[in-house]
Amino acid sequence: MEIKLGLSKNFLMIFGALLIILGVTALAIPHFTTQNTRDVAKVGDLKLQTQENTFHTIPTPVSGVAVLLGVVLIGAGLYRRP
Repeated sequence: MEIKLGLSKNFLMIFGALLIILGVTALAIPHFTTQNTRDVAKVGDLKLQTQENTFHTIPTPVSGVAVLLGVVLIGAGLYRRP
């Protein structure tokens, strides 16, 4: 019994390459900061806002798994029979 997923070679290879690029980028830059602007108070037309910086870290194992999965998907795209 064979199950067809309907994924083309090009899709597997493009998605694999995208995962490799994201994984390598996350390995190179594992920390990043985002800013969020929040309204603190509003009196008539006057608004008081604050900016909050949030620090994010991408775990190294997650980046490594993304690279490995990308390599596997590219290999599957190259190996897949027509």
